[in-house]
Amino acid sequence: MKTTATALACLLGLATALQAAEFRWAETTDPQTMDPHAVNSAPVLGFLNNVYEGLVRRGKDMSIEPALATSWEPIGAGEGWRFVLRDGVTFHDGSTFNADDVIFSYQRASSEEADTRSWFAPVSEVRKVDDYTVDIMTSAPNPIFPDSIANWMIMDSGWAEANSTTRPDKENGNHATLNTNGTGAFRVTERQPGLSTVLEPWGGWWDSAEHNITRAELTPIQNPATAVAALLSGDIDMINPVPIQDTARLLQNSKVKVIQGIEARVIMVGFPHEAEALKYSAETTDRNPFADVRVRQAVAHAINVPAILQTIMRGNAEPASQLVSPAMRGFSDAMADRPAYDPAAARALLADAGYPDGFSFGLKCPNDRYLNDEAICQAITGMLAQVGIRATLDAMPVQNYWPELRADNYDMYLLGWSPGTFDAEHPIRFLAATPNEEKKLGSWNFGGYSNARVDALLPMIQSEIDDAKRQAMLDEVTVILQKEVAYIPMYVQPLVWGAQATVDLVQRPDNFFILRWVTVAE
Repeated sequence: MKTTATALACLLGLATALQAAEFRWAETTDPQTMDPHAVNSAPVLGFLNNVYEGLVRRGKDMSIEPALATSWEPIGAGEGWRFVLRDGVTFHDGSTFNADDVIFSYQRASSEEADTRSWFAPVSEVRKVDDYTVDIMTSAPNPIFPDSIANWMIMDSGWAEANSTTRPDKENGNHATLNTNGTGAFRVTERQPGLSTVLEPWGGWWDSAEHNITRAELTPIQNPATAVAALLSGDIDMINPVPIQDTARLLQNSKVKVIQGIEARVIMVGFPHEAEALKYSAETTDRNPFADVRVRQAVAHAINVPAILQTIMRGNAEPASQLVSPAMRGFSDAMADRPAYDPAAARALLADAGYPDGFSFGLKCPNDRYLNDEAICQAITGMLAQVGIRATLDAMPVQNYWPELRADNYDMYLLGWSPGTFDAEHPIRFLAATPNEEKKLGSWNFGGYSNARVDALLPMIQSEIDDAKRQAMLDEVTVILQKEVAYIPMYVQPLVWGAQATVDLVQRPDNFFILRWVTVAE
């Protein structure tokens, strides 16, 4: 099944008479790990898409295309999917790729230790037909399954066994945390977490290379001013992101270019739905006000999203009303409106809920994950204070942030979500389904939101082939999530990259930076 996101991809030309070149780029967030199954986050998956490959991959226009599988087709009346594997592929260490690696990678990526296990919630079994054919059986018809595994990366079973890394370990790490052995266009030759990661082209890659890179180096630069200075001085060839406040200045500089687009990521506020009490309140220590929908509604009315978009995002972002943007499949047109900014309504709701004087709480936020993330949280803190909800903001690097959320150390938090399938089913499965490790559901539903009807609709949405019937179920879920204020979607994050004028690249709406499409002219 293919998406129709051609208009969202930005191909910036093809250089001619190119010479081989080194390439240096900077991002605010260093990949947390080199293990493709340990952390389900864009910085990790985006980087590792240069090193590892899956059965399928996304092209420049986000459409699904063959990778380690050359073709796929449904089995019977929706029992699963048969994938024909590519013969002659080798891993970076020279080992041969075959069906055993697919079986192993499924077992590893769907294990309890894996952060990717929710991807395989619909899968009942993976069968080896022969060395180059596998059947992935699903518990019900699943028409979007090939789209859902575009970021499932295949590991060499022999390499993993030899290096005692048959399961991911995101807490303590193992050999796969720092080392890689993929089949992709580039291989990692040096890894210094937080400092530098070096890649070189893999000469044995099965596909044709479009790049002219001889060596690529990623340097994490958290300070926006430092990143811009490095770009302008020529020390760095590309930065992601460009600080919003510097966009106009860079656009006036002929030596660099600014590549702008809209990401698939929705930035939202999350709540501790199942918590019995607040953790960081000075006076409200015996109960959880956010468990009351009226309080969550008050928060929604107190956050002035138009002001955030105008002042902090400088008009570069779009308001969001749902867990997906209007560009995603399954967006509910009937529920496109988001809560109005209305402080008076917020105060009335708080009084009705028994908090006429408000309350204090702790807001957790990353400071190096999303564009202007700490500034956004500072603005939210000020807006909530105006209606009596007094937040103590704790902003931190993302490598510390995720463990805090998984340990329930928050009263409210900031989250961004980009659906890997570009379909509304994706955030329902990860963010809105009742957390269930056995069923591999709700793995990023930190607050424990739960609704029986949403849980009942999810498998029907996953298996429904009729688009109209499927959309009706997605609309129903959207109504529930909005009515219960499961989250507060605020805006769709913009994409703003900066590069030297000599660099040609592709900007995709998933914010994955793919090196095999980069060329550097003299």
